[in-house]
Amino acid sequence: MKSLAVIILNYRRAELTIGCLESLAPEMSDHPDWCAVLVDNASDDGSADELERAINSNGWSQWLTFVRSPINTGFAGGNNIGFRTVQAEHYLLLNSDARVRHCAMTTLLGAAAANPRAGLIGPELQDPDATPQISCFRYRSPVSEMLAAAGTGVFDSMLRRFVVAIPKDADSPPDWVSFACILIRRDVLEQVGEMDEGYFMYFEDIDFARRVRKAGWDVVYEPRAKVVHLRGGTSSVKAAIRKRQRIPRYYYEARSRYFAKFYGGIAGLVYTNAMWLAGRSVSLIREILRQKKSHTCLHEARDNWTNTLSPMKKSVAPGGGDL
Repeated sequence: MKSLAVIILNYRRAELTIGCLESLAPEMSDHPDWCAVLVDNASDDGSADELERAINSNGWSQWLTFVRSPINTGFAGGNNIGFRTVQAEHYLLLNSDARVRHCAMTTLLGAAAANPRAGLIGPELQDPDATPQISCFRYRSPVSEMLAAAGTGVFDSMLRRFVVAIPKDADSPPDWVSFACILIRRDVLEQVGEMDEGYFMYFEDIDFARRVRKAGWDVVYEPRAKVVHLRGGTSSVKAAIRKRQRIPRYYYEARSRYFAKFYGGIAGLVYTNAMWLAGRSVSLIREILRQKKSHTCLHEARDNWTNTLSPMKKSVAPGGGDL
């Protein structure tokens, strides 16, 4: 059994994925007890062939197993394929838009050895210029949805413990950490199971972290491990949010599944959406009075109700360029 298996997903992002593999190669070659699994999520643009050529020309097949999935199974499904492909004591989920810095993986494994109850361990994510990103979070909740829709600093200050993003200088432990790079113990998978493939993309990370913590494991942030995160290279959702455009349907399907699963079924989802609307009324009034642009994404108020009557319905794979 390998001590570490790195799992990377690709979908129409060959150049981005090759950059990720290049950042892994120096340390992977130095650790024969490490390996990596690259899962192509049924790319239809020739990127899988491009990746295979890069693997062969660089000699990465010595430590890398390349798997071509016949269907696009999303983030959860793709990583589950990686879990099943190789047995390892630890798994490192790594986005294709991530670049590991020197000794990052060794540092994460050291943190796992030092804390036997750490089930999930995340590094410090950075911009390419080494500026730290926020990568520690609290659970998304009905109250956090209200705060996000309101977008008001006064409310955030009053209800700080419900704000999802945890500032870099905060000393409160995270409920979950970014899955752009996350170390997972094999023992955790054996106890709580694989990731929920009912999510296509988004919310499966919070879901998994909740299950891990419920099982008694800790979620740990290890800032001594540094990983560059190029942000949004694998998804169109973040770009849509930045531009206040309409977010893809699979995001709202995942959102409905999450809030129904952890906050009381259909009633919990309806309550969550009502809280969002309450917050939106605050930001809407502010926008009207100050003649500002919309604070929320296009059709967000309506799209939040996606799958309300069947919130546990499995997310549908998009036709675009997402995992």
